[in-house]
Amino acid sequence: MTQPTSSTAPPTISTLGELRASGYQLTGLKQEVRSNLLAMLAAGQDPWPGLHGFEGTVVPQLERALLAGHDVVLLGERGQGKTRLLRTLVGLLDEWTPVIEGSELGEHPYAPVTPVSVRRAAELGEHLPVAWRHRSERYAEKLATPDTSVADLIGDVDPMKVAEGRSLGDPETIHFGLIPRSHRGIVAINELPDLAERIQVAMLNVMEERDIQIRGYVLRLDLDVLVVASANPEDYTNRGRIITPLKDRFGAEIRTHYPVELDAEVAVIRQEAHLVATVPDHLIEILARFTRSLRESGAVDQRSGVSARFSIAGAETVAASALHRATAQGEPDAVARVVDLEAAVDVLGGKVEFESGEEGREREILDHLLRRATADTVRHRLRGIDLGLLVEALEAGASVTTGEQVTAYDVLAGLPVLGESDIYDQVMDRLGATNDGERASAVELALEGLYLARKVGKESTGAGETTYG
Repeated sequence: MTQPTSSTAPPTISTLGELRASGYQLTGLKQEVRSNLLAMLAAGQDPWPGLHGFEGTVVPQLERALLAGHDVVLLGERGQGKTRLLRTLVGLLDEWTPVIEGSELGEHPYAPVTPVSVRRAAELGEHLPVAWRHRSERYAEKLATPDTSVADLIGDVDPMKVAEGRSLGDPETIHFGLIPRSHRGIVAINELPDLAERIQVAMLNVMEERDIQIRGYVLRLDLDVLVVASANPEDYTNRGRIITPLKDRFGAEIRTHYPVELDAEVAVIRQEAHLVATVPDHLIEILARFTRSLRESGAVDQRSGVSARFSIAGAETVAASALHRATAQGEPDAVARVVDLEAAVDVLGGKVEFESGEEGREREILDHLLRRATADTVRHRLRGIDLGLLVEALEAGASVTTGEQVTAYDVLAGLPVLGESDIYDQVMDRLGATNDGERASAVELALEGLYLARKVGKESTGAGETTYG
């Protein structure tokens, strides 16, 4: 049976005899994951907190794979949330599980697997000491790199133990690697194709027979481990590949994807970005649309993808720009505005791979797609608001000046008077503006929309200021 997942402190049971007396039953790792997943689904709980856009595609496939007890490899371009998805698997483990105290592999007291633990269990019997391991300690993650060795993943002979007098064939001379140390837990290997093929070969026995072979010695360990991995499909040709026998060992191969819906893209930015200033929703939407436009552009190398980190970094950059302005100019509220989007484009270009024929046009492409994303956001957010009087005022000679170091107060003070019209209030109310920074941000969106619709002009000065008029 699985243990309760609501406890916050480990059980007080400290010996094998006490564990047996409690009625605790040994459950295999994959059965444990299956039972906890089914319990959460039956209770209406979300087993995958923090994931957006996978609800109808990736998640059902992953749930079926786990219920079937399969090892899993996730295939997808960079920044699709593969690693985050793997890390949420920890929530499907029992919060606390008993282990033989001091055992190198965290073996269950009912089922020791190493010679040392088997001997201790025979000698101590019901007095075998028991410790409790939290679920967070049962998840191990390894970023595969070309220099990863067999010793890192599987293990190797420990020369210090040999020097103590043991023979090379003695199983107790082995220093175990990451996978055996993840016994009764989950081991995740990121960027699996980056592993040298000979290292992947070393994993074959672990994946199928669940035993390990080190330097010609076969050590039969009844390993109970769930192996999950991630890979970028492009890596198959660029840096390496998953060898066919190893691919065959994974019971499920699941393709991930970027968020399909705009709302999911926005939710990812809001969740992952660490913002040092207020970034209004309309700016987050612009960044989300900008990112989605890049993923659809023929000028961008879609084989490498446009990571969710692109829009996340963009949101963090516009927030930093707003904080810089507020600090330098003494503003009470640091709020990002449309003018701060230029700062994001300046630093984000290197995160996009362009097609070879577009050399020299990268900034032009980015600017064009950002303008399109802004225009789409204006239509979505300000649809139905008549800005005609504002256009007439600007055509009559009025102007509005903004810039990276122009305060929100100065932007609002420079707005043309429109008589009894409540156009500004409509725009601000529609965008939920509550302070001067948010009000200036709202007005800038409206002005930028008018410019992109070719109803007003816009000029930039060398001093970093922009004038609408």
